[in-house]
Amino acid sequence: MALPRFYPIFDDADWLRRTLPLGVGLVQLRIKALTGEMLKQQIAQAQSLCRVNRAILVVNDHWEVAIQLGCDWVHLGQEDLDTADIPAIRRAGIKIGLSTHDHAELDRALSHDPDYVALGPVYPTILKKMKWHEQGLEKLTEWKRLIGDIPLVAIGGMSVERAQGALNAGADVVSAVTDITLNDDPEARVRQWIEATK
Repeated sequence: MALPRFYPIFDDADWLRRTLPLGVGLVQLRIKALTGEMLKQQIAQAQSLCRVNRAILVVNDHWEVAIQLGCDWVHLGQEDLDTADIPAIRRAGIKIGLSTHDHAELDRALSHDPDYVALGPVYPTILKKMKWHEQGLEKLTEWKRLIGDIPLVAIGGMSVERAQGALNAGADVVSAVTDITLNDDPEARVRQWIEATK
């Protein structure tokens, strides 16, 4: 399954309103601060925006809401795998992307037959404190060899300038967060990303 090669991650549906019309085809909504009805509204709004713009929405963590709303994708971290009901997610027809950082996590991820595998942080990242240091491009090459046809997402410290290197190393998809959200002109940066990952 071929996914768009550019994969931005945002923490508010308003980012989708701003960037999907520019040509973003794959986007993750990663909301950590909301719960209950406000969370549900954000995901429903994002889902609606993605349908209008023919983009793929990936819901981070909140698999129960994703099932309720009939979403198509969820992304789960390793901690989420401890509590997520994978059979229920699969019964709902939802595809699953999984985070990995080392071989044990990759083995665990592959046991769930994921629809993509993410490796990170490829470069140092300011997004969140992590116990893992940068993985480097060589690890992308190794991961791609190990996972074969499963799409590989490179995440962590990614920028427009680093995108091609990650793709050359074996990534199928490159994900970005702060390179866009902290940019003085996020829309212009998204256009650069789209151009760089054609």
